[in-house]
Amino acid sequence: MKSTIISIFLALLFFSCAIEPKPIAYGHDNCHYCNMTIVDRQHAAQLVTDKGRAYKFDAIECMVHQDQENNGQTAALYLINDFNNPGKLIDATTATYLISPQISSPMGANLSGFSSEGDAKEIMAEFSGSLYDWEAIQQKIAK
Repeated sequence: MKSTIISIFLALLFFSCAIEPKPIAYGHDNCHYCNMTIVDRQHAAQLVTDKGRAYKFDAIECMVHQDQENNGQTAALYLINDFNNPGKLIDATTATYLISPQISSPMGANLSGFSSEGDAKEIMAEFSGSLYDWEAIQQKIAK
C-alpha cells in the first residue's frame, strides 16, 4: 500500500511539472492577469514557467504585462493563438504581430499574432496597421 501511494505521488509530481502548454477552456478559464473570462480563440495566450506552471491570458498584451511584472518566475514558453488558426497555440517569440485599429482584441490593444510574416502582411493589406516582432511588441506594449 505504501509503495502504491509513493508511486502515485511521484507520477503526479512528474506530470504536474511538465513544461508544456495546458488546454485553454474557452468560456470557462479566466485570464491570470485581468481575470476576464477567456473566450476569444484568436487572441488568447499562455506563459509556461520553467517549473511547468501554465498561466492563461485572454489577450497577448495581458501575457506581456504579466511577464514584465515577472514576480520572480522564469518563463520557459511564451505561446499565443495564431490569428489565422483560432485556438492553435504557436511560439510567441517567433511570431509576427499586427496592431490594427480595424481588428479588435479583448483588452483593446488591437493586437493579433501570426505564425508567419507573410500571413500577417496579408491581413495588414486588408485591414491596415503596423507589424512587429517579439522584441518590438514587448517594447510597444510596455509604453
